[in-house]
Amino acid sequence: MIQDDRIEALSALPGPSLAGVEDFVALLKPRVMSLVVLTALTGFVVAPTGQHPVLAAISLLCIAVGAGASGALNMWWDADIDAVMARTASRPVPSGRVTPGEALAFGMTLSVGSVLMLGLVANWLAAGLLAFTIAFYVVIYTMWLKRWTPQNIVIGGLAGAMPPMVAWAAQTGTVSLESAVLVALIFMWTPPHFWALALVKSEDYARAGVPMLPVVAGPDETRRQILLYSIALAPLGVAPALVGLGGWAYLVASVLGGFEFLRRAVMVYRVREGAPARKAAMGLFGYSILYLFALFVLLLVEKLVGLAPLAGPVAGWL
Repeated sequence: MIQDDRIEALSALPGPSLAGVEDFVALLKPRVMSLVVLTALTGFVVAPTGQHPVLAAISLLCIAVGAGASGALNMWWDADIDAVMARTASRPVPSGRVTPGEALAFGMTLSVGSVLMLGLVANWLAAGLLAFTIAFYVVIYTMWLKRWTPQNIVIGGLAGAMPPMVAWAAQTGTVSLESAVLVALIFMWTPPHFWALALVKSEDYARAGVPMLPVVAGPDETRRQILLYSIALAPLGVAPALVGLGGWAYLVASVLGGFEFLRRAVMVYRVREGAPARKAAMGLFGYSILYLFALFVLLLVEKLVGLAPLAGPVAGWL
C-alpha cells in the first residue's frame, strides 16, 4: 500500500484544525451527493404513500448526509491512493488541509447521526437500509473490493444504487418491485459510466496500484464490457415505465436515450486509438450522467405534474 508520510505527519500535529468549511463540504463529495439527492427524491415522490412534507424533507436530508458521510470515510481510507492520482491529489486529506483523524471523526459522526435520525423520523427499515448502504460502500467497496478486484465498481455500485429504495422504505415502510427496478437501473448504469472514465484515467489507477478493469484486463476488454453492460442497461432504462412508475413521456425518452447510450458505447468499442478514442470515452462518460439525470427527472416531473403512469398491458409486461 502506498503511504504518504506528509499525511501521517500532519495527523500527528496537535492544535486546532486549519481546515475551512469548504474542506469539510468537499469531504461530502457534493457532486456525487447531488445524484443521491435526485434519485432519493424521486423514490420519495413516486412511492404510493407519503410522510408529512417536513418529515419527508428531513428523511431526504438524512439520506443525503449518509451519502456524504460515506464519501468522507472513503477519502479517509483512500488518502494514500488519492495522493498519487492527478484527479484526486487536491482532495482535502491528501492535500493536508484535513487530517485523516478529522475525516474519520467527521464521517463516523455523520454516519451514525443520519441513520439514527432516519430511524426516528421515518422507520427503522429505512434506517437499516441506509446503514447497510454506508457500510457496503465503506467496508465492502472502499476497504476491500477497490484494491482487490477489477470488478470493484460492479459489485460496489450497489451502494450508489440504493438511495431510491431507502427513500421508498422511508415513505412506505416496505420495499417493492418498483424500488428494486430503480436500484437495478442505477446498478447497471454504474459500470459503463465509470469504466468510460477509467479508460482515460487508467495511468492514474496503475500508478496508484488500483486494479481497475483497464489496468488489469486492458482497454479492449474494458470496451467490450462497456458495450455488454450498455446492452443490458437500455431495457432497464425503460423498465420503470413498464412497472407503472413512468408515463408515455418517460417511455419515449428512455427508449431514445437508451439507443443513444448504445450508439456511444459502440463508438467506444470501435474507436480504440489516440485522441478519437479518448473523445469517444469521455463523450460516453458525459452522456451517461445526462442520461441518468434525465430519466429520474422525468419520473419526478411526470409525478409532480400529475401525468398518469402507463397502465394495462404495457405496465403489465413485468
